[in-house]
Amino acid sequence: MSTTHTARRDTSGQLDALSPEDQKYRMDRAKRAGWSAFLGGALEYYDFFVYATAASLIFPHIFFPDTGSDALTLVASFGTLGVAYVARPFGAVFFGHLGDRIGRKAILLATLLLMGVATFLIGVLPTYQQIGLWAPILLVVLRLAQGLSAGAEIAGASALSTEEAPVGLRGFFPSFSISGIAAGIVLASLAFLPITAMDEEAMLSWGWRLPFLASILVLGVAWFVRRSLQEPEDFQETKDAGEQEKAPFLVMLRTHPVQFVQISILSLQVVTNTLMQAFGLSYATQVGIDSSTMLWVTIVGNIVAIFTTPASAYLSDRIGRKPTFIAGTATTAVMIWVYFNAIATGNIALVFVASTIILGVTYALSNAVYPAWFSELFNVKVRYSGVAVGLQVGILVSGFTPMIASALVGANYENWGPAAWLVSGATILATIVALTTRETYKTPLAELGNPVSDAEIEAGLHHGSKSPATR
Repeated sequence: MSTTHTARRDTSGQLDALSPEDQKYRMDRAKRAGWSAFLGGALEYYDFFVYATAASLIFPHIFFPDTGSDALTLVASFGTLGVAYVARPFGAVFFGHLGDRIGRKAILLATLLLMGVATFLIGVLPTYQQIGLWAPILLVVLRLAQGLSAGAEIAGASALSTEEAPVGLRGFFPSFSISGIAAGIVLASLAFLPITAMDEEAMLSWGWRLPFLASILVLGVAWFVRRSLQEPEDFQETKDAGEQEKAPFLVMLRTHPVQFVQISILSLQVVTNTLMQAFGLSYATQVGIDSSTMLWVTIVGNIVAIFTTPASAYLSDRIGRKPTFIAGTATTAVMIWVYFNAIATGNIALVFVASTIILGVTYALSNAVYPAWFSELFNVKVRYSGVAVGLQVGILVSGFTPMIASALVGANYENWGPAAWLVSGATILATIVALTTRETYKTPLAELGNPVSDAEIEAGLHHGSKSPATR
């Protein structure tokens, strides 16, 4: 066993337990994992938001037959957005299994490639006017491929960057994946700004394809960085000893059932982002706010989030995961009403302010915490599977909220209350469950996922111990 690895497991696992040479080595690995997570998150949500924007503004006109009802066609378009969320849990189980058996790096490369290629192919799809019903069928197939990839991407990046980061910075480095998500949304919004400025014929015929085709550039950069990753030492030690579980998902359900249910419900906090980015854009254009204005609203909020997310995660490294997460979900439950009211009344200035406060402050607080917190709740042998599947069970619900909101609001644009209640209900439920979830920010890496009491951790009685469930 290397000196670096041994030192890392000494006492608290803090960086100051290492020699200067080993500190540099550890930080270099943590930074590389963090930037890989950032770029993976950027690609995933560039692709997601390009699709969500197109589903709001473009796809109802080119991939579906004319039903005579704009609201019905929009619901159908948002339905294709939602099917990816059905595929996500399956991707989580499949890739999570491989990630816990084969390794983090290989699976993260596979999910990256699957997402990038599927998005590029959407950009070359024929329309309904060209091939009829095959157009929405092929769109759904590629959207399912995106969902399979997304089901494991953030979970894998979170697990790897958590395992590479030292205690004291274990919230900070995994949060790079969430900053990457914000960056991806900014890139996607910027990509669509010139598209929405086109005349309608050009936009619907070829302009909408450009942001999808451009995803290949993000894929290339992310692939280049991710290839240089190494397997986390904690996982590699388990693999070298032949201690991986044969069925990590089933073992996880047996050994970590409470944690699995907890993160499934905590994941409902992402309803905020999904509903704002998809339904919020569509709703705003329906009540008369220009789509380019709403894209700028999204850009401003997410630019702020790129920087406030790691700051929020660093805060959780100082005061804990629970208080940071709860502060975010509780305040989001209130602020979402201000946001939708501002849209309904056409108050552009208030739309900007409310969106920026939510995306850059309240949602950033809870969103920054989950990559580390969820990973810390599981043992290394089942971590990828536990985070991937648990996260996607919760996210599955959020994927259909734009469609549900569209159906509930219908053509009565003054009836925005159901959309706000969807967000408030999800974030309040996540807040309640967060109160029951274990605090993990000071727990050493070797003990993550083990049922050791907080009192034992503080007393230092846990060192070298393994529970029967994770031994």
